[in-house]
Amino acid sequence: MSHHWFDDPIADLDGALLVAARERQLQLTKPPGSLGRLEELGVTLAAMQGTQQPRMDQIWITVFAGDHGVTAEGVSAFPSVVTAEMVRNFARGGAAISVLAREWKARLEVVNVGTVQPLEELPGVLDARVGPGTANFVHEPAMTVAQLHDALAAGHDAAERAAIGGAQLFIGGEMGIGNTTSAAAVACSLLGLPAAQLAGPGTGLDAAGVGRKALVIERALARHRSDQPLTALQRLGGFEIAALTGAYLRCGQLGVPVLVDGFISTVAALAAVRLRPELAHWLFYAHCSAEPGHRRLLEILDAKPLFELGMRLGEGSGAAVAMPILRAAAALHARMATFAEAGVSRA
Repeated sequence: MSHHWFDDPIADLDGALLVAARERQLQLTKPPGSLGRLEELGVTLAAMQGTQQPRMDQIWITVFAGDHGVTAEGVSAFPSVVTAEMVRNFARGGAAISVLAREWKARLEVVNVGTVQPLEELPGVLDARVGPGTANFVHEPAMTVAQLHDALAAGHDAAERAAIGGAQLFIGGEMGIGNTTSAAAVACSLLGLPAAQLAGPGTGLDAAGVGRKALVIERALARHRSDQPLTALQRLGGFEIAALTGAYLRCGQLGVPVLVDGFISTVAALAAVRLRPELAHWLFYAHCSAEPGHRRLLEILDAKPLFELGMRLGEGSGAAVAMPILRAAAALHARMATFAEAGVSRA
């Protein structure tokens, strides 16, 4: 079997720094453990960045957009044209993620990995179209093996740009009408679960719509089920889901911390971790979304999300809202005084 870029080693966390960071937390001017999870987050960020002064100033957000052939089965409350329309909205700065990126002074780029129609040149939008949307995976594999590798490479390249840009955190987002169907299918395939356990309302289906969506996924699984991550992505995935998988893998190789967003991003993380289990050290999980299958996935991944606000928008928006929690953890770890520095008596 040929060697691929994603077979290269994932970076290790600095073990000695991890121990020293835990020791530092015990010296800070507070009762031990009184900052709760922020303490462990600060320790982890210190080990990831190889310094007792971790920072969360440079935030890189890449939103991958792609269309899905499975929308022909009536699995979404919105038509496919919305994917391209939303890419234009990102470019104009009108989307939720655009607002949050500006608010946090984060770098935001949008990568078109596969809208049905080619898009005109748009500011901040890169054209990496792998194809005009995926094929309808009820009838045939979602993509060819070559397309899978192109989509993974689009993610790899985004992670490279983030690292070159000095990113201290990578947030991946997605936009694609039909992509909760694709994500649920990939996750069911990898986990051996029935579709009814992970199919949810997505953009706003009613109960009958969710039932129809589960049946569509079951038909696809009967034909394409595989517990191999790359095969599951190729047969049932979306170009943007594969791109997120590639981005997470490359971030792990480059030692760039990742903040995973919602249901779809978590499915990409599941595929990446199934391919390379040691990647798990580099992933933080932002939130538990309102998409019902997300909680199940987080439990399976043993992931502890930072909050739960009933969000289900995608775009990386939940991760962008969670980012200041990591920023707070880094700042507290780096800049609080120790008892010795402050001349404060200890109990």
